[in-house]
Amino acid sequence: MTLQELVHQAASIYSDKIAVCFDECNDQSPIYYTYKTLLNTASELSDFLLLHCDFQEIREIGLYCHPGINLPSWILGILQVPAAYAPVDPDASPALSTHFMKKCDLKYILVEKRQINKFRSSYETLLNYDTFTVEHNDLVLFRLYWKNVEVSLMLNDRKEKYEKVTDGTSSENSKEEKSEEHMDVRLKHCLAYVLHTSGTTGIPKIVRVPHACIVPNIQHFRVLFEITQEDVVFLASPLTFDPSVVEIFVALSSGASLLIVPTSVKVLPSKLAAVLFSHHRVTILQATPTLLRRFGSQLIKSTVLSASTSLRVLALGGETFPSLTILKSWRELGNRTQIFNVYGITEVSSWATFYRIPEKVLNSTLKCELPVQLGFPLHGTVVEVRDTDGFTIEEGNGQVFLGGRNRVCFLDGEMTVPLGTMRATGDFVTVKNGEMFFLGRKDSQIKRHGKRLNIDLVQQVAEGLRQVESCAVTWYNQEKLILFLVSKKELVKDYIFKELEKHLPNYAIPDELVLIDSLPFTSHGCYNGLIYVLKSHNGEKYWMFTTENAVKSSATVDPTTGLLYIGSHDQHAYALDIYKKKCVWKLKCGGTIFSSPCLSLIPHHLYFATLGGLLLAVHPATGNRVWKHSCGKPLFSSPRCCLQFVCIGCVDGNLLCFTHFGEQVWQFSTNEPIFSSPCTSTSEQEIFFGSHDCFIYCCSMKGHLQWKFKTTSRVYSTPFAFHNHNRSNEMLLAAASTDGKLWILESKSGQLQTVYELPGEVFSSPVVWESMLIIGCRNNYVYCLDLLGGNKK
Repeated sequence: MTLQELVHQAASIYSDKIAVCFDECNDQSPIYYTYKTLLNTASELSDFLLLHCDFQEIREIGLYCHPGINLPSWILGILQVPAAYAPVDPDASPALSTHFMKKCDLKYILVEKRQINKFRSSYETLLNYDTFTVEHNDLVLFRLYWKNVEVSLMLNDRKEKYEKVTDGTSSENSKEEKSEEHMDVRLKHCLAYVLHTSGTTGIPKIVRVPHACIVPNIQHFRVLFEITQEDVVFLASPLTFDPSVVEIFVALSSGASLLIVPTSVKVLPSKLAAVLFSHHRVTILQATPTLLRRFGSQLIKSTVLSASTSLRVLALGGETFPSLTILKSWRELGNRTQIFNVYGITEVSSWATFYRIPEKVLNSTLKCELPVQLGFPLHGTVVEVRDTDGFTIEEGNGQVFLGGRNRVCFLDGEMTVPLGTMRATGDFVTVKNGEMFFLGRKDSQIKRHGKRLNIDLVQQVAEGLRQVESCAVTWYNQEKLILFLVSKKELVKDYIFKELEKHLPNYAIPDELVLIDSLPFTSHGCYNGLIYVLKSHNGEKYWMFTTENAVKSSATVDPTTGLLYIGSHDQHAYALDIYKKKCVWKLKCGGTIFSSPCLSLIPHHLYFATLGGLLLAVHPATGNRVWKHSCGKPLFSSPRCCLQFVCIGCVDGNLLCFTHFGEQVWQFSTNEPIFSSPCTSTSEQEIFFGSHDCFIYCCSMKGHLQWKFKTTSRVYSTPFAFHNHNRSNEMLLAAASTDGKLWILESKSGQLQTVYELPGEVFSSPVVWESMLIIGCRNNYVYCLDLLGGNKK
């Protein structure tokens, strides 16, 4: 059974029923596709792909698009070829996406026509594709050619090594015997989709998911959630997150409707709540606890989990499940929503276990201190808990391993995988009376007073105290456990310590308790010489590295190695392996590093600038200096790379341009110091920057002035070039002046489009995502502006 066959079965029964709804959440009416239209559109794409694609071994097609009405049809069209779809996020880093596509050795990619300019501009310097492109309705098919075969060779090498290790049979064994014992990625109907892991446990891994692995998930959730043709399922997850597969195919294999909204709406809580529960009456929501928390406790209680909500099923997964105390506080009296805890890893896509919170527990007025259990294996899934020696245990603490006869995926270069392969998760649980309770990830474990402690436990206990509004725990310098706490009323520290002692063992009691007014979104204490690595999903500290002076530089990451690079006021540049928690190299740079490093993939150079006036090119892997140039004056500006050049601003008022081999090509003079970092256009034909002389400049890559725009104050920040959301072929430029003005210019002419005014000084650089512009202000607020409506969020 395949994913597309599940949809075909439903479509044969519900051909005239609504399969997909796309709501732009603006003045336009939603768009609907019936199951019949869904299949017709998919079949047209399948025919087109069969005509133009010539597959060798692994059958994969990339999909570069934003969510829209055609998304399920495009996925279905690829699957019917048959081929696996490999989603590429238009909003992701081009370098990271290139790393993913190259590691997959992707030969074909479908690009949404509305994203074609963005695709070409983002990848023209990174991909070596020829002129072969074919159009099909709203899509363009690209044939990709990679410059070298390193990836293919690596895959073949890994295949041989893996098969020698795992296949104990002799080489004379028949292919038939091998196919019974192994799953083979090269089989025509094997693969459904290709993703990469988040990289929280190391460099992101490629995960190729067979139909046989994911179909049992779909079938079991249809039964668990009691899905009918009356249900409306929300596509909450991005395509690059494998729970999206469950959302799409649980809906479309049941005759239910799939609701899709633009990504930008998902970050606007009140608007999203109205769309989901007032306009479309969503009945099934699968989400991370983070997405649910975005609504805020008041909106959750009044809308999402109200007594009259349309929501029948809420499945939370992908992160630590909220405590029962917090969960119960979110529910309005009379709410009947079924709430599930689901758990899994991408390497055994998608979910592995489920647990439905009993109604009597949710309705109980008694305070429950116990965490929510992980529950029971989903159909076809085997769950084992193993101790440090690798033995399966029935009681006590251990690491979770997941698998099952057909619940196996191919990681990185694996070509065959033995049926029943078990994968380590890096997640630790405690088993009590046959029930599993999540303790945390391996990287959350610390050794304290001779005992192993998960700091997530300390935070959960503190958060559960009646007087605590929010809190965070940090293991400072790997020697001091500190609890930061926001209280609901005036509290005495001794009282909190006494409360913690009631619920925690002695070795888990914090060394210090710090009362604060509010909890920041992310910790920022880098002026103390520390570099903080935080967990992206919750802002918790993952690791700290100590330099010998203040750190005002921002880090950059090499997608090919996973190394993180940063500079310090201690005059050193650092390369850090955040996964192994160690410094790979450090380089004395002959001056304080204030600005941020810049990485060039071709050639593979890393650029640092110092307040001593040096621009250095460094080999990213070794830290060896390739070349250096003395600019004579301090460099506060960060270097910016493009395919041919590296550019940087200097306090002497000059913008300097060098080749990647250290030869100065040209300089352009302004009247005042340049602290602003340069920004290139997507075509890399123009470069934009600001100056203390109150002008925003645009120069050609030959150093000739194209235009300049007079602002009302100095420009410290870095401009940001982006596509006009209304007209994707038009490029705009956002830049801020220190008096709080935010200028939106037409990038080709420098013509003013609009200006916003913030209530404080601005040294922050703007960032644009879809139609939203994000910028910080000296009044201690971060602002989100809707460029379409002109509203501040």
